Amino acid sequence: MSDFIYLLMKKYSDSELLEAFHKGHRPALARLLTRAENQHPSISQLLDKLYPETGDAWRIGLTGPPGAGKSTLVNQMVLNYRKQEEQVGVIAFDPTSPFTGGALLGDRIRMETIGMDPGVFIRSMATRGHLGGLAVGVDRRSVV
Repeated sequence: MSDFIYLLMKKYSDSELLEAFHKGHRPALARLLTRAENQHPSISQLLDKLYPETGDAWRIGLTGPPGAGKSTLVNQMVLNYRKQEEQVGVIAFDPTSPFTGGALLGDRIRMETIGMDPGVFIRSMATRGHLGGLAVGVDRRSVV
């Protein structure tokens, strides 16, 4: 089994999760986001440990009607930050699929030019029925 698959399948304790996250393991980042999204009982303690490490990180929020060019703007912003050798994380909130309950993934597909860059992490999340393009808990997820 490859290291990536092992890390993806691994059941992390809180301390193991933070350790893997600090080593730059993407599956650990994905797990932290999932814990934030699902309001895992330990997420508050994990975020308390992570928050002081955010340093000079920026949070930029974009919203607008369908077709306004949000994904195009995000794509260009990410490309500009990557030219400055910055690490970038994108949380794209998509409408909830009526079939699966998950995100429809439209934004992620439209940002395909940055999706393969190892310095960029993109996570699509469903709004879970909340209007206005944001989901409950966006503040917890953006700390990660």
